Amino acid sequence: MTLLDAALPGADIAARPASAALSGTAEAITTRAGLEAIAAEWAALEHRAPGATWFQSLAWARAVFDFEQQRANPAFAPVIATWRERGQLKAVLPLERTDGRFRKALMPLGGAFPQYADLLADPGIDAGKALMAMLKAAATARPADLAALLKVRAGCRLLDGIPRSAIRTGARMGAPYVDCAVHPDFDSYFKLLKQKTRKNMRNARNRLEREAPLTHSVAASPDAIRGVIGRTVAGRAGRLRDQGLTSRAFTDPAFADFCAGLAGRDGIDILAMSLDHGDQAVAEQWGFVHRGRYYAFVASRDFEQSDESPGKLHLKEIIETCFARSIHTADLLVPVMPYKLTWASGVTEVADFAVPLTLKGRLGIALWDQRLRPLAKYLVMAMPKSLRGALMKLAGRG
Repeated sequence: MTLLDAALPGADIAARPASAALSGTAEAITTRAGLEAIAAEWAALEHRAPGATWFQSLAWARAVFDFEQQRANPAFAPVIATWRERGQLKAVLPLERTDGRFRKALMPLGGAFPQYADLLADPGIDAGKALMAMLKAAATARPADLAALLKVRAGCRLLDGIPRSAIRTGARMGAPYVDCAVHPDFDSYFKLLKQKTRKNMRNARNRLEREAPLTHSVAASPDAIRGVIGRTVAGRAGRLRDQGLTSRAFTDPAFADFCAGLAGRDGIDILAMSLDHGDQAVAEQWGFVHRGRYYAFVASRDFEQSDESPGKLHLKEIIETCFARSIHTADLLVPVMPYKLTWASGVTEVADFAVPLTLKGRLGIALWDQRLRPLAKYLVMAMPKSLRGALMKLAGRG
């Protein structure tokens, strides 16, 4: 009996299908053919589910499957958990299993690449009962020690269903956002910013424009989009190395190739933007538009111009573009940063959760996620930035 068996309601649940006592059926899909078999239902659920996010979309799942097949990744172990009631698809939880040295974990599909974990769910289901059965079905198809549910937003359906056995891991995080829908136009929104903030940005823009024109552009072709993607990913990776920092996505050397491959794909709407000072980009950003929400995925800026806040100036252009395209929310994603807070309507709390699936998983969470990993991070962050940067460059050469 697994830890999830013990948590599910009903006597002798291990002797029956994962969801027999729940008036529903949990199943696990592990192949691209299986994904395509439910594609029409998935798309319909995505259309009607409140708060459906990009990283649980059918288009995202297809992109991940295709990329992993293209690079012939033998470690790719997808498992898409589904929940049906009366034969109708009511929930989808796209996952994959990653095999570490000491444990196996179910993670959001895409591994380190997605920015939110969530449950794509019909509004009428019991998220708690469905999620428990779905995790059991996933762990049966892809045996694992834990489910690492990373970047779970306050108020989302996945958080509604998180079991009591889940353990919160990592530091508190936040995702700033701009609620465009509550304002009639950009000018009305812009006037709500502090007068001093608007003045400082106007002065910074004027100083830059004394040297060369400052222009904003939106990439219109797949090639132009790939150009923005390539420059931002390279710029961000370089900045992380210089600071002696890293992130889950940028530790994967294939991240740049994955991002470049998204441009021009059917079903993927990418908004890629550049702020140019003369003939040189001083700030660029790109992200996804899904169901009227913009997800600011990767950004980079020229730090030689940091005194003039190019990121803050560019964000003004980005938000104005969102208004012009009737985008209701600009989601600036984790982490909270000062230039984002200048513009944000609010900040959504974000947290990581680990759900133990076996006793080994529970012990590993207690030892690594709650104790050793935070200590290791603290020790690394306590190093001088120059030393962290040197270590990162050395690791990169290795």
